[in-house]
Amino acid sequence: MGKFDIAGRRKIWFAISLLIIIPGFFCMAVRGFNFGIDFTGGTIIDLRFAKPVSIADVRTSLTPYGLEGSTIQLSGDQSDVAQAADVMIRTVDLEETERKEVMAGLKNDLGDYQVMREEKVGATIGGELIMNAVMALLVSWALIILYVAYRFEFRFGIAAVLALVHDVIIVLTVFSLTQRQIDSSFVAALLTVIGYSINDTIVIFDRIRENLKLHFSKNGDIVELVNRSVYQTLTRSLYTVFTVLFTTFALYFFGGETTKDFAFALIVGFTCGCYSSIFIASPLWIVLRNRAEAKKHKAKAA
Repeated sequence: MGKFDIAGRRKIWFAISLLIIIPGFFCMAVRGFNFGIDFTGGTIIDLRFAKPVSIADVRTSLTPYGLEGSTIQLSGDQSDVAQAADVMIRTVDLEETERKEVMAGLKNDLGDYQVMREEKVGATIGGELIMNAVMALLVSWALIILYVAYRFEFRFGIAAVLALVHDVIIVLTVFSLTQRQIDSSFVAALLTVIGYSINDTIVIFDRIRENLKLHFSKNGDIVELVNRSVYQTLTRSLYTVFTVLFTTFALYFFGGETTKDFAFALIVGFTCGCYSSIFIASPLWIVLRNRAEAKKHKAKAA
């Protein structure tokens, strides 16, 4: 073909992924995850300041205590403007001494205030909801396999879902390694990545199917056909990922503090989703196809 042999070097791509995934499992087992207050619960503090304050002011005051990732909302009649006197802060569970230090710091930085409410809250995403989310993910993967099997063939569905599992594991690995906070926005980011990745994979699979019908003979080279299909869709795949990465990087660098972990998950997910669609999904389909063909020949020989 005169082009880089993507499908023919599939063992290299599989090895690269395994070099990330295997240590990733070890990292997740040892370091675990930094779960946010959506999973662990926390403290809610409602304050009414003597003078209006902004979210940036409150976040700056909380930063010395490591609470810059707290959820901060302006409330009351002025909640639609940049500043308000009523502020709700939702942060991690604070011990009594920590709480007093934070309250004193807020008073010193932002002025006098009246405490309207102060209470500890449970996790908004409990164990049962986590299990429901996992079940929903597994059901969606099963439905993807069924749909792709109906539209294409069963092996395409298996390869597509394995590529999605690959993407999810890598995102989880990166978050375990960096100890970035995992909250409800992370779950949303993960589902967004899955939707993006399966869309890109299906585009390549659709081109493979077309080329199988139009250009593939019984004794044809399946690796050459997959390479041709990938290169026919490569420009579209790269344009798509660069476009979404430009906007996601803008969200990461110029968005608020509370969106950084969400944007970071999207950056990692979109990048490995593009990689898996090009270098993992189609080569996996070749492996599954070759094994099926080998079984057929063995059965005929017997």
